[in-house]
Amino acid sequence: MPAYKIGDKVFGFNDKTFGGQAEYLLQPENAAMATLPAHMTYAEAAPIAEGGHYALVDIRAAKIKPGDNVLVYGGTGAIGSAAVQLLKAMDVRVTAVCGTPYVELLRSLGADEVIDYQTQDFTATAQRFDLVFDAVGKTSFSKCKPILKPKGIYISTEPGKNGQNIWYALTTPIFGGKRVLFPIPSITKEDVAFLKARVEAGKYKPLLDRKFKLDDIVEAYRFVETGQKIGNVVISMD
Repeated sequence: MPAYKIGDKVFGFNDKTFGGQAEYLLQPENAAMATLPAHMTYAEAAPIAEGGHYALVDIRAAKIKPGDNVLVYGGTGAIGSAAVQLLKAMDVRVTAVCGTPYVELLRSLGADEVIDYQTQDFTATAQRFDLVFDAVGKTSFSKCKPILKPKGIYISTEPGKNGQNIWYALTTPIFGGKRVLFPIPSITKEDVAFLKARVEAGKYKPLLDRKFKLDDIVEAYRFVETGQKIGNVVISMD
């Protein structure tokens, strides 16, 4: 029986075919996609799987469980804001790090504590974490190591200076203490269904900074490249 019928509205994520923007994309029915959550528009649903699946891969790799203590650095980005919400849905204690204008935003997403990096040194906290998740790739294992628990894990979305996070991921597990993981992102149809279920349960809503029309694609890229976006940027085909 086909997974979809003519007229279904779908969303998903594809990072295998790069090269441009288009209104239509040919996908097999077992691809990483699902029907839109109820009452959501394409623009609202499109970002669900982007930051969400990156966050999900790293949370699962770290084997985070209810009651764990996690710090998310870069909590207002697409990945970081998804991580905060997905972790809270797991009954994890979340400390999020962001700039001054967005402290209340992160609290509204469920963060138990918010550290403003513009006024505080997040590594000076007395807390110790099961996972420090750098969702923007701007910290380092050496900087975050003191605030990890004895078996704590550091994950960054970026390879780090000279690819150090990849090297640490290969070497730190050997010693059995604090370690670095560098999971390879992947996404399946089941992952999209999982994220959709979280949205429909009211436990996850991707942040949307702004929308651009397709005619303004150059302006959209320039804005994203400033590094100042909050959450996601969507290209509208309307």
